[in-house]
Amino acid sequence: MPGLRATARLLRLMLVLLLGMAMASVIAVGERLGMKASTERRQRWTCLFMKRLIGALPFDVRVVGELPQRPMLWVSNHVSWTDIPLLGMLTPLSFLSKAEVRQWPVAGWLAEKAGTLFIRRGGGDSQRLREQISEQLGQARPLLIFPEGTTTDGRALRTFHGRLLAGAIDQDTPVQPVAIQYLRNGDPDPIAPFIGDDDMVSHLMRLFAEPRGEVCIHLLKPIGSAGKERAALAFQAQQAIHMALFGVEEETVAPRRQARAA
Repeated sequence: MPGLRATARLLRLMLVLLLGMAMASVIAVGERLGMKASTERRQRWTCLFMKRLIGALPFDVRVVGELPQRPMLWVSNHVSWTDIPLLGMLTPLSFLSKAEVRQWPVAGWLAEKAGTLFIRRGGGDSQRLREQISEQLGQARPLLIFPEGTTTDGRALRTFHGRLLAGAIDQDTPVQPVAIQYLRNGDPDPIAPFIGDDDMVSHLMRLFAEPRGEVCIHLLKPIGSAGKERAALAFQAQQAIHMALFGVEEETVAPRRQARAA
């Protein structure tokens, strides 16, 4: 029954959140005692929490491809808030995320401790953002960004913002394209997308009331950034992800036009 299923899943999620609160408490106590954990250790803890969180969500996850063996700038399409734990469970990562994520219970706090960069919509400080991304990559810390700048329903791909990839060029860091597909009965999942004025609680209850969906994560061939223009690099990553999602190259965006818009 959908009601009982949703209740059982919600209880499991609460147990995971309690685990996250315990982890956060240990980190906080250690900081007060002057035993601040390294960023690498906090990222590993966050990765562990993400794995538990995804285990509590109604998804069967399949990963295609290999994890990169060196720090890269991860670039992914963006469908839902669940993209973050889905990718964060694969390997210790830092994130570039909207400022609202910082207010999420437990997950937002852990994300901050793991080195997440929080940006406000319409902040307009592109140079500062470029410097922050470059600094993260310069410290050999893998970083995940969503260059569409917003979520979609998973049936189309928005233009990638080249300015978000400029830090990779500055540090000669390769780009790791990632394509996330949410499927239900072989078709794009209409429930998984977190779009428009959706709120977290309503979205969770919709997910919990339905049978398990499928998520396929495509880890695509890395793209070198050395000597490339940011718009061209963004376009190349966008094309790779579009091909993985839809099986054809996108025809509507050209690098020169994107360069003027970036």
